[in-house]
Amino acid sequence: MTHPFLRLWLAVLAAVWALLVPPAAHAGRSCEATPLTARAIEQGMNLALRTSQALDAEHARSGARVVVLARAGQDLSKYQLRYSHLGWAYKTAEGPWRVLHKLNSCGSAEGALYRQGLGEFFLDDLWRFEAAWMVPTPALQAPLHALLTDPSRSTALNTRAYNMLSYPWATRYQQSNQWALETLAAAAEPGVGSREQAQAWLRFKGYQPTTLQLGALTRLGARVSSAHIAFDDHPNEKRFADRIETVTVDSVFVWLERAGLGGSMQRLSP
Repeated sequence: MTHPFLRLWLAVLAAVWALLVPPAAHAGRSCEATPLTARAIEQGMNLALRTSQALDAEHARSGARVVVLARAGQDLSKYQLRYSHLGWAYKTAEGPWRVLHKLNSCGSAEGALYRQGLGEFFLDDLWRFEAAWMVPTPALQAPLHALLTDPSRSTALNTRAYNMLSYPWATRYQQSNQWALETLAAAAEPGVGSREQAQAWLRFKGYQPTTLQLGALTRLGARVSSAHIAFDDHPNEKRFADRIETVTVDSVFVWLERAGLGGSMQRLSP
């Protein structure tokens, strides 16, 4: 049970947050301008605290300084998907964990990279207050940490043009989970210096994207109503067969474990 004083403080924080931090970017969640409630802030901060404690325990146990961290910002159950968005969480020299991830500017077809604390990461209009993560293998820890903490290298493969359903094997657009996956390739393979090379490495390592069954009317409606959704980077033979392939959190988790690049998925639920 939350102390009454803490509840009052959270209510004040919710009001301040709604005034000073209007929704400006999103990934894996809705883009509606709905103000955060004190209850949502309480749940988000509690999840952030528990996640930080769990990651600190993992760091003490294995020395891990980087994890793939996911959240559930949308209900994707009709596609048999549990999580909507992931980023790279890394432990700073000062101690706290930070998250580097890509977000889409609401109402636009552009995306940018953000460095946030765990509190910010989980205060983003979540569908379900749940965290999931996977620890990359020891061999990937140092290369990933070095890349993520380097302002130049960590942004090298970012593409501004954003498409929530971008094709995994094209470079016209880039969505959030796709950026994270291609960045992994750049850290794991020193010779990777472009998105094309990153995608070639991912193919070589056996990554398989999620295939969504989206009919023509669904695609048309999404394209007309959403600036951040496009299908013109998908091969015609797949698009016109209603097969839309894209990078999802669930597919990344499955592949990391299957390829021997990460341990088993860990989860924190309410």
